[in-house]
Amino acid sequence: MKSNLTAVALAALVVAGAAATAIPASAAPAKAEPTRCHTADLKAGFATGEDARPEMEQTEKQTQAYVWFTNQSKRTCTLSGFAGVDMIGAQETDGTWSLARSSKKPEELVLEQGDTVDFSITLLPVAKSTPQKEKFVPAKFLVTPPNETEHFTLRWPFGGQILKQDGATHPATYLNPVGR
Repeated sequence: MKSNLTAVALAALVVAGAAATAIPASAAPAKAEPTRCHTADLKAGFATGEDARPEMEQTEKQTQAYVWFTNQSKRTCTLSGFAGVDMIGAQETDGTWSLARSSKKPEELVLEQGDTVDFSITLLPVAKSTPQKEKFVPAKFLVTPPNETEHFTLRWPFGGQILKQDGATHPATYLNPVGR
């Protein structure tokens, strides 16, 4: 009787093993590819740490400000491309300046829940003594994530003035793609 039970148990193991290996890998549920991040999935702000602050008090060279996006959704999503950035000036004559894009190539970034990525804005600060019509005094930035239409309104926290080149073909103030 012991040998009959052993034979039945072995047969059950062989059948169970065959059943487990009989399922093709292609039948396993596929993990969905993440879709792009939407404005509602994200938070945004200026990086304000000591090493992230633009040097607005110097006027000899370009400097960078950094804007971050954090995935606050409960899903993984992707970002790729350039954010839209419109600067709104503090002076009555400033108006709104839509920033040009650099020639850098964007890459697709995958953001898990809580992940943060940034992009840089290259700026050319000018001296306070620069004629009023040649300087732009930033007050707010309207930042639209790549491929979106809704924007974040960010208050400019760094002070200073930028050389006004809103009509230039190759302005010294421009933005880089997300992740660069």
